[in-house]
Amino acid sequence: MKCRVLLLLLMLSPLAQAIDSRQFANPEQQEAYEILTSELRCLVCQNQTIADSNAELAADLRRQVQEMLEQGKSREQIVQFMTDRYGDFVLYKPPFKAKTSLLWLGPMAFLLVGLVAVFLVIHQRRSRSSLGDSSAEATQAEKLAKIRRILDEEDAS
Repeated sequence: MKCRVLLLLLMLSPLAQAIDSRQFANPEQQEAYEILTSELRCLVCQNQTIADSNAELAADLRRQVQEMLEQGKSREQIVQFMTDRYGDFVLYKPPFKAKTSLLWLGPMAFLLVGLVAVFLVIHQRRSRSSLGDSSAEATQAEKLAKIRRILDEEDAS
């Protein structure tokens, strides 16, 4: 029985580390903390916010956000500090700037290139099939003419 309990505790210990319980003096700070941690990207995971990540860096960033909120810093000041330190990449939704234009316009450019490629392939296949139909008709007409000549030669003999 003791072995099972010990095994269960060992299995649950990583889950206990993943739970991040931060307590604030007022609900406004708690709400600001939750919003900020859901808007900042984990620099290690890159596809998770610091609220969702279990990486050590994400835990450090959550702690830093908490400390800055407790010091009375505003959301804008915290975001500015993080972008000054880590760049716009730390923001899960980076602002549209010259530096980040590729992030915003890249997917649309790939979609446009893909649509143009599909259009060109379809157009090319249609033009080939229409050319193939006329050449097939010409080949068929030649075959019929040849058959008629052969039949005419046999009839004549």
